[in-house]
Amino acid sequence: MARHKLTEAGIKRLDKAGIYSDGDGLFLRVRKGGSAQWFFIYKRGGKRTEIGLGGYGQGTAPVPLSLARTKAEDIRAKLARGIDPREERKPVRVITFKHCMDELLASKADGWKNDKHRAQWHMTLEDYAKPLHDMAVDGIAIGDVKACLMPHWQERPVTADRLRARVQAVIDYGIAHGWRTGHNPARWTGLLDKVMPPRRKLVRGHHAALAYRDAPKVAKALKQSTGVAARAVEFLMLTAARSGEARFATFDEIDFAARTWTVPAERMKAEKEHVVPLTSRAMEVLEAMRQRSTGSLVFAGSVDDRPISDTAMTKTLRLASPDKTATLHGLRSTFRDWCGDETNFPRDVAEAALAHTLSDKTEAAYRRGTAFDKRRKLMDVWGDYLRG
Repeated sequence: MARHKLTEAGIKRLDKAGIYSDGDGLFLRVRKGGSAQWFFIYKRGGKRTEIGLGGYGQGTAPVPLSLARTKAEDIRAKLARGIDPREERKPVRVITFKHCMDELLASKADGWKNDKHRAQWHMTLEDYAKPLHDMAVDGIAIGDVKACLMPHWQERPVTADRLRARVQAVIDYGIAHGWRTGHNPARWTGLLDKVMPPRRKLVRGHHAALAYRDAPKVAKALKQSTGVAARAVEFLMLTAARSGEARFATFDEIDFAARTWTVPAERMKAEKEHVVPLTSRAMEVLEAMRQRSTGSLVFAGSVDDRPISDTAMTKTLRLASPDKTATLHGLRSTFRDWCGDETNFPRDVAEAALAHTLSDKTEAAYRRGTAFDKRRKLMDVWGDYLRG
């Protein structure tokens, strides 16, 4: 088929609406009013396809005759190689880490052990893995995973380990669906174990504990703060509870008349329901949170359907504390040390207050029969101590 039928001078003289061929699939469509657009037509499998190539002599990117011919030649070359020009024009779909994360969490929706387990997965990936969210899953390198883990590596080793495992699960999901080729950069053995720094040894095993002599000062500083995180940390101190037990507490677990908090079995480490006697200050905290609440959670974060984060609580604790290494879980050790050093309450009562499981069956049976009233007295004395 003949080519190059048109000329620039000839195009400028066109004053009649219609379609004019430059040859071999390239056409110029002239509309009433004088506007003109280039397009290319080809047939494959009996199907006619038209591809626009831009306007002639108009708009912010006018296409002259010479450029239209160059674009047409590119299309012809692709057709000769068996490439569909339309597919070439489509933007490449980028599968991000967040896309894989959302699909993985959705696929696990019916398989969580309990609500706490589900919430932990969501919080870890949505908050702590956020630096990876917008990255293409096929482009994540070991350095990216390392940078994501480092803010938690020394201070929150358990959190860091869980984060690494869950990031690995998300990337494995992408590999399984063909969205990534090659190894998983979040794998520990043979990869991250070669580049992550050794963890420094923490006080009292895994959790640095606040000295109990500093506890009243910290409680006073927390009381003077108005934030939700401060109320949550103060409640944690007053109840000697674990962080997850308090963060996910709901108002229907609180008996305001009996001054008790019943933590359901699925949120307890020993998977047994635990009834916590509440001090007068703990009740004041709960009442204050009830008045400002818009949902079921006692300590809701910035988004009402999610609990306050461990990170926010830890930051608040350290702002209030003279010991900047203190941890939330270490507050339980603070309480236990105070019980042993400063009171005459029996060991089994202190252990019961911490919801520890005892291996001694006789001691455990004794606790079940008498511990609650004694725990109430113990927690009241602890509350008085925190008030100074």
